[in-house]
Amino acid sequence: MNRHLLYSIPVFILFLLGNDGKACTNVLVSKGASADGSCMVTYAADSHALYGELYFKPAADWAKGTMTDIYEWDTGKYLGRIPQSRHTYQTVGNMNEHQLIIAESTFGGRAELVDTTGIMDYGSLIYIALQRAKTAREAIEVIVNLANEYGYYSSGESFSIADKDEVWIMELIGKGMNIVKGKNKDKGIVWVARKLPDGYICAHANQARISTFPLNDPENCLYAKDVISFAREKGYFEGKDEDFSFCDAYAPLDFGGMRGCESRAWSAFNILCDGRFIFEDENGNVVEKDAYDYIDYAMGYDKSKRFPLFVKPSEKISVKDLADVMRDHFEGTPMDMAKDIGAGGNALPYRWRPMDFTVDGKTYVNERAIATQQTGFWFVGQSRGWLPDEIGGLLWFGTDDAATSYLTPVYTSTERIPECFAEGNGNMLTYSPTSAFWICNRVANACYRMYNIMQPFVKAEIDEWENSQMGKIREVDSAALELYGRSEGHAVRKYLTEYSVSAAQDIFSKWVDLETLLLVKFIDGNVKGQNPDRSFINNGFNEGIPGDITQPGYTEIWKKVVAEEHGKTIQVK
Repeated sequence: MNRHLLYSIPVFILFLLGNDGKACTNVLVSKGASADGSCMVTYAADSHALYGELYFKPAADWAKGTMTDIYEWDTGKYLGRIPQSRHTYQTVGNMNEHQLIIAESTFGGRAELVDTTGIMDYGSLIYIALQRAKTAREAIEVIVNLANEYGYYSSGESFSIADKDEVWIMELIGKGMNIVKGKNKDKGIVWVARKLPDGYICAHANQARISTFPLNDPENCLYAKDVISFAREKGYFEGKDEDFSFCDAYAPLDFGGMRGCESRAWSAFNILCDGRFIFEDENGNVVEKDAYDYIDYAMGYDKSKRFPLFVKPSEKISVKDLADVMRDHFEGTPMDMAKDIGAGGNALPYRWRPMDFTVDGKTYVNERAIATQQTGFWFVGQSRGWLPDEIGGLLWFGTDDAATSYLTPVYTSTERIPECFAEGNGNMLTYSPTSAFWICNRVANACYRMYNIMQPFVKAEIDEWENSQMGKIREVDSAALELYGRSEGHAVRKYLTEYSVSAAQDIFSKWVDLETLLLVKFIDGNVKGQNPDRSFINNGFNEGIPGDITQPGYTEIWKKVVAEEHGKTIQVK
């Protein structure tokens, strides 16, 4: 089982597989586009089967000849062994001690290019590259060398790779199988990597996005020497080299690729660019267009309206801006899921799987927004080059649905992981009362029953926490820098560890209390009023009897549809 729905397969198969649809969303921000000069990457690891926990591997030295086992990230399947590096860097989730960030989204691409004899799956490439590379360019080299030497087991993949100075999008796919005398002659990958222009952002969400690319600009674009010739050999491309498009050759578009995938990247751009896409065309001219010039592409209607790979945001982007983009449900767009009867009586902006339904022989899509119910974990990674590595690497980490869960800061120099995020603290089949993943799911599932009433209440709690932490981080950085200037690195790491752990456990405890509060405040469709100090308003005679109860009822859309469908039976005479 691959965690990600391969949207580039024909749309009729997409519908058949919709009950197991999975996908991830990344937003990439260059130094010049961020509010504080950091390079940033967001990631939502979305899967109905992925557990939310924070992977942690301390730095280590290894004896010569040591081997490391490779297990497919999606399934745990053993794939093989490769030589271990003599030294591996510490990794905390999808960042390492040198502030390198790597995230991904699966685009699938041409099914015949999968190599089942390969050893390296996309997850192993990420986490091994984090152990072996200090910079984005080094990570690209590690990924390419591993995939080419040991074979690439997964389907097409987009990687987000950022360090202290550069942010790259890399797209790769295998070459399939050409078995001769028991060996695959086509072992390895074809790939392209492009660096974000400073001041720009990028986004990808399970559809390959690199089209044409510069052929003689190694400062900003790297690629496999056979990426074009292999496409010609396979019959995927004819024409001049300069007209070659990676995504069109290796991951041809269909309705699902646009509506289920590119729509999310478009929506992220729409929010961060305030509806105006500013970008450079192929001739280097700065162009400005309305985001809705591309709406027919995002909705799957017109392949010719593809929006650009890189755009300039309307203003400098903060961590909080990015966190809230990851909470998007297409609000205010034609794909807004809260605006039709499918949202029920309380404007629920989710559609449970499968990803389609059929009525009277016609098939309809259930939208797939950035925020989704099946998120395992999500983050905003910050690489802050003006700070020492012990202080600069910051992973804002969360679990479950981004719209009802919080991010909390974890410094990548931490010496241990908070219990609420620890590997092995529960799993998808085992509940744990000390796990952030499970308490965030409890809060989310509480909100799903009366979303338009309960989620804004939870979002206010999220905002209070995240804004306070983003202010607090400045104080922590300052104290850590002072300590860094007069002591050894261990003292800094110890200080930042204590802060990361205590902050994570603090908000976990708050979320445990929040779930209880939601039960008491919103039980049975009622809303109990609270005083400014958050105590409940009583009736003035008995502290246990509420004195302020409202019943918000249902949305106007729901009332109208129910009246039309069932009015003859329920109309008051």
